[in-house]
Amino acid sequence: MQTQTLENIRQKFRDAEHLWFWFLSSRKIRTGFYRQTDLGNRPCELVDIEAVITRLFLAGKLSQEMLAVMKCWGERRRAPNRNIYAQSRDADLWGAAMGTLGPEFRARGWIE
Repeated sequence: MQTQTLENIRQKFRDAEHLWFWFLSSRKIRTGFYRQTDLGNRPCELVDIEAVITRLFLAGKLSQEMLAVMKCWGERRRAPNRNIYAQSRDADLWGAAMGTLGPEFRARGWIE
């Protein structure tokens, strides 16, 4: 019988987008503005994600514009659609941001 440890119970995220959506929802829950029942047991804390985002921003790998797009579309819980003209620029920024975050999150073992 395998002993369950905190390490093998924690659910990794599918990808950087999934982690980002969870992060924004969890922050709203923390501040009391939003209610969600399925937070799950995750491999990172909100402060861990905030630290990565801050480090990448200060290093110039995430721009202010990328962060604004991430917040805007993250709160909608969906990515912008590249095939809709009005969303195409946001989709490019979103893709670049998720492309930057993915390897960072994967290296920490937060996403599959």
